[in-house]
Amino acid sequence: MVIPDYQSVMLPLLKYAGDGKEHRIRNAVENLADEFRLSEEERKELLPSGQQAVFNNRVGWACTYLKKAGLLNSGRKGYFSITQKGLSVLRANPVSIDVNFLTQFNEFNEFRRGKQVETIELGKDQNETEQLDPGESLELSYQQLHNELVLEILSAVKKCSPTFFESLVVDVLTKMGYGGSRTDAGRAVGRSHDGGIDGIIKEDRLGLDVIYIQAKRWEGTVPRPEIQKFAGALIGKKAKKGVFITTSSFSREAIDYAELTGNIVLIDGEMLARLMIEYDVGVSKVKSYDVKKIDTDYFDDGLI
Repeated sequence: MVIPDYQSVMLPLLKYAGDGKEHRIRNAVENLADEFRLSEEERKELLPSGQQAVFNNRVGWACTYLKKAGLLNSGRKGYFSITQKGLSVLRANPVSIDVNFLTQFNEFNEFRRGKQVETIELGKDQNETEQLDPGESLELSYQQLHNELVLEILSAVKKCSPTFFESLVVDVLTKMGYGGSRTDAGRAVGRSHDGGIDGIIKEDRLGLDVIYIQAKRWEGTVPRPEIQKFAGALIGKKAKKGVFITTSSFSREAIDYAELTGNIVLIDGEMLARLMIEYDVGVSKVKSYDVKKIDTDYFDDGLI
């Protein structure tokens, strides 16, 4: 089954709270997951950030929207209960509850007006954004920007000179903690005859172990024979581990062979670009956003 969107969760969540008791949001997630007959994989599926399960996130936003409409009430941290208005809605026996249904409540319209302004400024279609909860919309936009940046970086890397490519790879490796100092890594890694780089770098700053590194700017897919030659070269370099970097991609056979060796890591063009983003090589920060939520513990002492 497809994981239901947050609007599809609204009515089942309100019904769950219909007994008038205070409920824990965690228990509601488990109960609704059973009701929707979600598989174990669907329950564990994560948002792009990897920090929260998709279904947990959607139940949370359904709860938030119902609270904004005055149908649910915030209790202790992580708990909620139904309001008299919510009970009245259940007595009317609606077929479903979605954003359009909630527009009959003034407090929800006040909340939504602010949200619509943000949507217009972002230039997005309102119908599209309503299918995702605000958290998912933010993550989706971030992923789109991230993926576009990956393509831009990869295009730039393929156009750079062999000298610059050598410097770029050394920068990434040292930012990741390999190669000792930037100077040490730069001396250890040299350009190969085919316009790539070839060398041995320290795995840590003390040089207790070494890694053999090759990096090549390929146009086509890197085949298995190239990785087999690289594996053989490891022995000659007296290195136990190897990293093969390319600006293109690896064939399925090449990937399988590297996994079989157990000591070779393959980094294709996309992964190289993503590592550059992660370790701030060739990119600069434009804006950052902190997503915050209310700290209900802070207000506990002030409750009347």
